[in-house]
Amino acid sequence: MPLISVITAVYEPVAGYLREAATSVAAQLLPTGWEIEWLVQEDGDMPNARDLAAGARYEANGARLGTATTRNIALTRARGKLVAVLDYDDVLLPDGLATLVKDFDDHPEIGWVVGQADDLIEGRRVPFALRYPCGIVRAGQIGKLYEQTGLCQVACAGLVMPTDVVRAFGGWSAIPRAQDVGLLIALSEVYDGYQDPAVTWLYRKHHGQTTHAAKADTWGKQQDRFIRQRLDAVRSGALAGPS
Repeated sequence: MPLISVITAVYEPVAGYLREAATSVAAQLLPTGWEIEWLVQEDGDMPNARDLAAGARYEANGARLGTATTRNIALTRARGKLVAVLDYDDVLLPDGLATLVKDFDDHPEIGWVVGQADDLIEGRRVPFALRYPCGIVRAGQIGKLYEQTGLCQVACAGLVMPTDVVRAFGGWSAIPRAQDVGLLIALSEVYDGYQDPAVTWLYRKHHGQTTHAAKADTWGKQQDRFIRQRLDAVRSGALAGPS
């Protein structure tokens, strides 16, 4: 029976937000025959989220390791054919995962799929304008746009990917922010993807989030350099080994 793994990295969570995330995972209306596992991996040396993550397969790092490493540790426990990320303060819509799973059935050649997000601001849903056309996204297109704009152009926190593809690309980029961007820019250079027009998740905006606009992006230049260097390395054929 096919399985989708949902990974949530947690660090000092707001209890109400994590409980909402748990409720949204439990409410998923998956295609017939599919099952879900929720992997919660808690970062930090003082874990306290076990009782908040109802229904999850929970583990704690026991030390502060960062979001990317925490996701990658959870990835080692993933048993699913597909893997998705759900940040602890975000919410999946009930048919969100089902929509994206169906896209893999409809387009077996793709290596990733992404749905849209509405912003969730103080309990209100606010539509977010698309930056990239929906439908098939050919390999290399996302990388070219990133080079031109410095932006990923898709809401890549809503990605669903084959688990083995994520592992083959080394998991989430070990950079302070934009971990999803670092992964997508690399794998989208090799694999076609699909951007679904449906809203599949809600992106909560609040002052405590690590990506809040009011927080200084101290390592922005270094992160951008990392993403561009990884993109160049993929294009050079480094993944194929020496010629």
